[in-house]
Amino acid sequence: MAPCANVEEETMTNLPQDFSDIDLSFTSSSASTSSFATNFGGASSARSSISLSLPSFSSSHSCVIKPLPHRRFDPHWSALRATTNLSPDGSLHLHHFKLLRHLGTGNLARVFHCRLRGVEDPSLDFALKVVDLDLAASSSRPSSSVEDDKLSHVRAEASVLASLDHPFLPTLYARLDASHYACFLIDYCSGGDLHSLLHRLPSHRLPLPAVRFYAAEVLLAVEYLHALGFVYRDLKPENVLLRADGHVMLSDFDLCFQSHVSPTVHRIWRRRARSEELEFVAEPESAFSRSCVGTHEYLAPEIIGGGGHGNGVDWWAFGVFVYELLYGRTPFKGGSKQSTLKNILAKELRFPDSSGGSSFAAARDLIRRLLARDPQQRLGAIKGAAEIKRHPFFSGVSWSLIRTMKPPVTVCLTGGAVLSLSKEKKRWWMTGTGLKWSSCTNNKIIQELRRRRVSLRRSSNWLPGSFDVRQNRIKSEGRARQRTDCSILACVCT
Repeated sequence: MAPCANVEEETMTNLPQDFSDIDLSFTSSSASTSSFATNFGGASSARSSISLSLPSFSSSHSCVIKPLPHRRFDPHWSALRATTNLSPDGSLHLHHFKLLRHLGTGNLARVFHCRLRGVEDPSLDFALKVVDLDLAASSSRPSSSVEDDKLSHVRAEASVLASLDHPFLPTLYARLDASHYACFLIDYCSGGDLHSLLHRLPSHRLPLPAVRFYAAEVLLAVEYLHALGFVYRDLKPENVLLRADGHVMLSDFDLCFQSHVSPTVHRIWRRRARSEELEFVAEPESAFSRSCVGTHEYLAPEIIGGGGHGNGVDWWAFGVFVYELLYGRTPFKGGSKQSTLKNILAKELRFPDSSGGSSFAAARDLIRRLLARDPQQRLGAIKGAAEIKRHPFFSGVSWSLIRTMKPPVTVCLTGGAVLSLSKEKKRWWMTGTGLKWSSCTNNKIIQELRRRRVSLRRSSNWLPGSFDVRQNRIKSEGRARQRTDCSILACVCT
């Protein structure tokens, strides 16, 4: 079988001379994940003394997007309108923003935390995604297909962002084009990403109620993308961000591709309620692509095989996503990318333990049905998210009122988060330096922390009986889970 095109190489280049005042220290850093989440601990000390600024280009073009119905009353729009009204030419420009810090770097883009000049309200902050179009053009191979062209990835993300109007997906407020840069002004998420959250927990995994909450919100976001005809292909904890209110927001849509959708409405008889309900289904059933893109630990078998894939790859990734939130690792991870891909194709799905009662049994059944290697047998293959919502794991979830539910993580103004473990009646305070834990009487958790060599110290500024838990910064597992170099798929599939 012919090897797949290497369309997602790790790339990092220096900024050009006219854009170098953003921050020269960023050009020497290694590429990170493409998520534009902020870390809980705030900006690193190495960058604390660096002043970030955006240059003013002699020729630039701005396009403020018209608000879509769902977010039309968001105060961000009022702030942007006030700025454009005061602008001499009535347009929005890059010099109207001040950069606060660098959030993340991807293959073609850098993302910055920014704020309108003259606005001091942190709730009106934005994220600015700056895409280097020249780099995208130079990275595209002459022999690549249209879908594998990296400029098409930029166009795909622009198209997706302009179409979104959903509480769990970002809002595109404006597009600012300057020189060879395309800048997208979108929502800023102060809570970081789920991958960072997992690595700040002692066991690197979430309690079952928290897993159900985040899985439900992500499922609704993917359902909306599919209803618009977009296949996501990049679902992973790094791309699930936490808003200031604790709810999720998906990010990074450059791997999306669009297909035709034919919405249908089904009538379903509920035996227990003895009533008939209408079920809306809108899946891009005709979606088909041969591109080998994604993150290697989340790739579906049909992507690795190279025979083509459709919307089912998102439901496979959703199963891996739930598994990682529940157990702290992905189900088929090997010692290398090649071994991981081979495990995805052939290794039996196993769970670390069989305990946890009926709730965990339902979670394992959901994962097992989502990780069916045959796309036609996979849960969601027929009716998409509507089929997955009916699984017992999501029993009790009020889908229409999920935005009114209290999130398991409360985002703080300082960029931290409080994880409420209601069942154990504990609260974890998480910062960039460690964890603070109060009102704890569970010996099992104390033993777990001691086993992980976490030092417990009495603190005078805490209430009697409380502990101040200081934990060294958790080191990354080394996977760095960049999007896979698909040239290695040849040795796996042969």
